[in-house]
Amino acid sequence: MRATRWSDRELISQGFSRKMQRNTLEIVMGAIVLLAAVGFVSLAYEAADLKGSSGYEIIAEFGSTGGLSAGDDVRISGIKVGRIVHQELDPITYAARIVISLDPAITLPSDTSARITAASLLGGNYLELMPGADETMMVAGDVIYDTRDPVSLTDLLGKAVFSASDAQ
Repeated sequence: MRATRWSDRELISQGFSRKMQRNTLEIVMGAIVLLAAVGFVSLAYEAADLKGSSGYEIIAEFGSTGGLSAGDDVRISGIKVGRIVHQELDPITYAARIVISLDPAITLPSDTSARITAASLLGGNYLELMPGADETMMVAGDVIYDTRDPVSLTDLLGKAVFSASDAQ
């Protein structure tokens, strides 16, 4: 009888030891998964560039925003110099007003023009600023009226198809 009890104790002890090993392994794996999740969240935060808008704001008026949204890039010669803060509709002229936050180190001539450009064929647009040659510089709250609306690929294809059918 005594040998049986001893073997039961050994079995219980071994079972407890296996459970502890399994629990330790589960804790280590859980910690690794949590660290990976924190890494992905920090990577997404940096990639999204969610820093506050520190700079001066100017406005550009367009007939159509062409898919731009808040947070999209503002570039000069392909280099990011700011971001789009928000969009609004002018209730009088029904023009799309895009509020832009620019890096304070960038000063723009008052005859600067703006256009909405496709980042790639797969989508994604950004606002491109083309500085002019005027000696007076823009200040916060100024408006860019010299703008070019985006070209719609669908409209271009429609014109090509209908012009080809009219030629026949």
